[in-house]
Amino acid sequence: MGGRPAGIRGTGSYVPEKVLTNRDFEALVDTSDEWIVTRTGIKERRMLAPHQATSDLALEAARRALADAKMEPDEIDLVIVGTVTGDNLFPATACIVQRELGCTKAAGFDLSAACSGFLNVMVTGWQFVQSGMYDNVLCIGAESLTRIVDYEDRSSCILFGDGGGAAIVSSKFERGEIRSGYLRIDGSGYDVMHIPAGGTRAPTSRDSLEGRKHYMRIRGREVYKFAVTRMVELIQREQEQNPDLELGWVVPHQVNLRIIESARERLGIDAAKIFTNIEKYGNTSAASIPIAFDELARSGRLDACKGKQIIFCAFGAGLTWASVSLKW
Repeated sequence: MGGRPAGIRGTGSYVPEKVLTNRDFEALVDTSDEWIVTRTGIKERRMLAPHQATSDLALEAARRALADAKMEPDEIDLVIVGTVTGDNLFPATACIVQRELGCTKAAGFDLSAACSGFLNVMVTGWQFVQSGMYDNVLCIGAESLTRIVDYEDRSSCILFGDGGGAAIVSSKFERGEIRSGYLRIDGSGYDVMHIPAGGTRAPTSRDSLEGRKHYMRIRGREVYKFAVTRMVELIQREQEQNPDLELGWVVPHQVNLRIIESARERLGIDAAKIFTNIEKYGNTSAASIPIAFDELARSGRLDACKGKQIIFCAFGAGLTWASVSLKW
């Protein structure tokens, strides 16, 4: 793709202090630690404090990314927040982040693509830098999913946690050149994962509240088939787009360990090249990939990947799916 090069200048992540273990769920619904681990790979997840909101998670992740990049807030030209759990319906959570960080010269907006949110944000930021319109884009994925899960639905409430992750996409980078990206949606699966009420089609009412229609509803079997198929397709596509690069790491959306393993086996990729941290955080939607990416970068395991390919892939409500490749 034409335009000037863009890459990663810094990363950061943040998760709340409170831990929800599988044992905690045994007191809420008919489940067990063994059942959850066997079916999802999740052992615990994080829950934001009563006084916190999504912007708080985004802010701390952004501060850590700025520190990693050795940048000041007024060097940021654009703030993009990927989230489906913004502080309010409007204004954008990016406005709060911009204000609290002190990014006095920045534009900003939110982007909604559910679990594919961060990769949509990254590709969007990449395009702004490539075009020459902006030099430094603060790309954030942050979610407060524990605020919208139904704790009476044992099949879904166990899956989700809260957190935030960030990466600065810049024309002045020393690592992680963005080489390719791919975004898709299929609206025929709009209701596979959704919240039935609270928008303009079904405004808040006594019926919607009593019917628990403000919580997530998920058709798990359809999600499983969709996610495995798309993960395989996305990784294959990114490898085909970058035939000159040896695979270093795959950082998938942390949706379900069985889904990730099924896709990996179909692709024949060494398990040592798939980064997972789902056992600690569960599914954090748009925050999933930037948290994992930051952990991987700070672990030192990318030090041996110079010149190799890092693939990100995600799939979520919408239905949406997306991928990005870096040359480290």
